[in-house]
Amino acid sequence: MDRRAFLAASTGVAVGLAGCLGAAEGESDYDIGMAASAFLPEDDFEPRVGEPVVWRNTGARAHTVTAYGSGIPDGADFFASGGFETTAAAREAWNQNGGGAIHGGEVYEHTFEVPGTYNYFCIPHEPGGMVGSFDVVE
Repeated sequence: MDRRAFLAASTGVAVGLAGCLGAAEGESDYDIGMAASAFLPEDDFEPRVGEPVVWRNTGARAHTVTAYGSGIPDGADFFASGGFETTAAAREAWNQNGGGAIHGGEVYEHTFEVPGTYNYFCIPHEPGGMVGSFDVVE
């Protein structure tokens, strides 16, 4: 069974058990979490072409999701929170006024239409190693 189908089918069970297990409501409504200085995807995270990927800031610090322009497949759309079209534009906006910020509890979503490896980072926390990568499959 694919991951999304499983999550959709098990949502009622998860919500019913949330109080017993101490899980937060809506905990499974994202694919990649953002903690203090790390992206937290599932170990076997492999989204399919056409599936949206959702990042949620699960911490208190503001983060970004920004593609490395040279780290995405040929023909793939560039992606960045804030809707920027290049890595340079996203960096400039962040440095000027915090452009592209995803604050605690907020989400960013992007749908990938080209299979391949996608490399991305958080602009303010890149020096601390907040980088991520995953493969989009057919």
